[in-house]
Amino acid sequence: MKNKIDLLLKKNQRGEKITMLTAYDFPFASVIDSCGIDIILVGDSLANVVLGLKSTKEVGMAEMLHHTKAVRRAVKNAMLLGDMPFNSYQRHSEDAVKNAKRFIVEAGCDAVKLEWFDDCLAVTRNIVKAGIPVMGHVGLTPQTADKLGGYKVQGKDAVSARRIIEQAQALEKAGCFSIVLECVPDQLAAEITKKLKIPTIGIGAGPHCDGQVLVTYDLLGMFSTFHPKFAKQYVDLSALMKKGVEQFRKEVESGKFPDKAHSFTMPKEEWRKVK
Repeated sequence: MKNKIDLLLKKNQRGEKITMLTAYDFPFASVIDSCGIDIILVGDSLANVVLGLKSTKEVGMAEMLHHTKAVRRAVKNAMLLGDMPFNSYQRHSEDAVKNAKRFIVEAGCDAVKLEWFDDCLAVTRNIVKAGIPVMGHVGLTPQTADKLGGYKVQGKDAVSARRIIEQAQALEKAGCFSIVLECVPDQLAAEITKKLKIPTIGIGAGPHCDGQVLVTYDLLGMFSTFHPKFAKQYVDLSALMKKGVEQFRKEVESGKFPDKAHSFTMPKEEWRKVK
């Protein structure tokens, strides 16, 4: 666990960009890990892109641990990061350390991530004190987006920008090894990155962060409900999947599939005995 943190920090010190993507199951995690991605996050975005829920607040520890265990079985090289769901540390902050330990002990994570909220610093310090590495998260925090005016860019005026800078600095002081900056102006992200000694990971925060993260389903074009401006689609996997499924349907309906190449046979003498 500590070794992976050290490797990440050394990479940042060399000026190399850090890469981070989400995964929620074994096959996707296997592919992502084989591509040399530095951090694989089992994100609470699981709620939206996999479970079809409207809010990340609707996913709990049971679902997160279930999917994280599957990802753990696939990940051999990347740092595995568990995203602490809303009800695991915000509703009852006294349970935060216990739930963070579950991500490490039960699901095999190397670290956990938590979003900024009113008691964030105390919770972060307690988890770090328990020997568990923590990645912070400021700017747009989806679990408390209702308090921020919805899903929109944060820190666009001087007062809110200074507040986000202060939050990031406080999280560094509380012991975070890295911080996610979500949906903030690129100037603000650059200033925070300059002020902090720990790496910043951007998502909708411009090019000046120390690393970048995306939801893999956005990258692959597999989630059509919402298209964030910052999410670049690199391939349209949804279209390829649809093409394959439609071809399967047509071949079954026409009798083309399965053919002899995709069927099994018995020796003729054995079949005679059956008849």
